[in-house]
Amino acid sequence: MIFTKKIFIINGQAGVGKDTFVNFVSEEMDARFKTFHTVLNFSSVDKVKEIARMIGWDGKKTEKDRKFLSDLKALSGEYCDMPFKSMKDKVSEFLNDDTAVFLFLHIREPEEIKRAAKEFSAKTILVVRDSVRGIMSNKSDANVFDYNYDLMIINNGGIDDLREYAKKFVNIEFGGDELIV
Repeated sequence: MIFTKKIFIINGQAGVGKDTFVNFVSEEMDARFKTFHTVLNFSSVDKVKEIARMIGWDGKKTEKDRKFLSDLKALSGEYCDMPFKSMKDKVSEFLNDDTAVFLFLHIREPEEIKRAAKEFSAKTILVVRDSVRGIMSNKSDANVFDYNYDLMIINNGGIDDLREYAKKFVNIEFGGDELIV
C-alpha cells in the first residue's frame, strides 16, 4: 500500500497527553498496516536538550529547567537557527524513510509553528486538558495558546478516550470520517 506522507505540528501545555496521543496514533497505524516505523516523533527542543546535557542539565523539567531550555533554544535559534535546522534535518530523514508515514513535530513557540507549518506543509494540532495548570515561567510554555491551530483535541476524559481520538485521527488522515472531539 502506498501512503501519502504527512507532517503534523503538535503542541499543548506540559502533561496534557501529546506524547500519549502520538503513541496511540503509532499503535493504531502499526495495528492497521503491520509496519514497523510508521510514525516518527521529534521535538524542536531535542537538539537543545543534547547541548543542555553537555553543559550540566540533569534532564529534570522543573520550572527553572524549563526556563533554561526555553532560553537556550531561543539563544541557539537567534545565533544559528539550530532548532529549526534540526527539524529540517528530521523532515528530510522522514521524507527519505520508506516506512514512515506520519511525522509529529513538537513545537511550542507560535512564530516557529507558523514558519514550520508553512515550510513543511504541516497541519497543526493543539492538545488541551482542563486539569493541567499552565506554565508561565518561560516564553515557550506561556505562549502555547497564541496560535490558531487546525485541530484541537480536548483531552479531558480517560486514557481510552484519548486512544479513541487517535483511532479517529488515523481514519481522517486516510480519508475517513471527520474528527469530532
